[in-house]
Amino acid sequence: MKLSVVILNYNVCHFLELCLKSVVTATSKIDAEIIVVDNQSSDDSCHMIKTRFPEVTLIENTANYGFSKGNNIGVSRAKGEYVCILNPDTVVTEDTFLSVLKFADKQDRLGIVGCKLIDGTGAFLPESKRYVPTPAVALKKILGDTDSYYVNTIEENVIGPVPILVGAFMIIKRDVYNAVNGFDEDFFMYGEDIDLSYKILKAGFQNFYFGATTVIHFKGESTCRNKDYAKRFNGAMQIFYKKHFSKNLLLETLISLVVKGLIVLNLQPSVDKRDVKSIVMVSNRKYKLIESVLPFSLIYKSKIEEVADHQQLILDNNMLTFRQIVSILEIHANNKTLTYRILPRESDFLIGSDNAVSKGIVIHF
Repeated sequence: MKLSVVILNYNVCHFLELCLKSVVTATSKIDAEIIVVDNQSSDDSCHMIKTRFPEVTLIENTANYGFSKGNNIGVSRAKGEYVCILNPDTVVTEDTFLSVLKFADKQDRLGIVGCKLIDGTGAFLPESKRYVPTPAVALKKILGDTDSYYVNTIEENVIGPVPILVGAFMIIKRDVYNAVNGFDEDFFMYGEDIDLSYKILKAGFQNFYFGATTVIHFKGESTCRNKDYAKRFNGAMQIFYKKHFSKNLLLETLISLVVKGLIVLNLQPSVDKRDVKSIVMVSNRKYKLIESVLPFSLIYKSKIEEVADHQQLILDNNMLTFRQIVSILEIHANNKTLTYRILPRESDFLIGSDNAVSKGIVIHF
């Protein structure tokens, strides 16, 4: 078997459904399996998988084991030469796995391959390619200097070696994953992708950013950015520093003080509100039920020739491919007034996210 796609899920049923539809399509020409590990979700995730995706291997954990242990459980069941660690709030395109695997097969001492990630508005996510966050680099990042944190020397659509990749999308040979003992289960959530990337580098493998394919990562759906997030992330980074670096009491104290200050202040990321003044349905059919749940009359178009400010585009996956949907987001990414909703194929809901830090939006009809 060529590829095992491992998806760890926790209470994101609708995003998972969209993700699985994209993965099923993207693996149709590959000898592949899809494994979903559910960390004791309280929503309908498991029922949805059993009824709509019977071909998917479902592992139902009896507790929330966190990101590291949950993914390790999934990989332990995998049979593929390669493993893809994939977030449930992602959308891959029809050629994502094909193009990444073609590249991977040509590399020697290959570690992890990541790809270009965009959020639900088409904005590039800079954490797609990062440097090793040493304590000094992390302190600069916390204070607002990201030049030594994100790899800006490699352009978004280019392929090149980078040290650290993000756990939302990672492709790695299963043998390499097992050789470094997978994700360190001392990390419950956050930091485990940094740790795995760094372990693989230290083992003599090379990680790559593959900017020739794009994946949507709604991102905000998985985690709300609040003081609890700051505490968990700070704890994860402390584990990383103790594991990989000589103790630097001054830097660690400075980082801890800054993070504690942020926790006390409970500062929230600034979010630009994107007002909607019109809604365009990109489809070759009409949807009366959708019209009934929206605040504006729908404008129907079978293709997008131009957009207006403050429009919301509903992208019909019954007509548009995942590649076409991603391309629309990328083409109009510079227009910061646009919002998007996706109608997954053969589904009764619209889904999307208007920024990278807030929970996503699901509209039933």
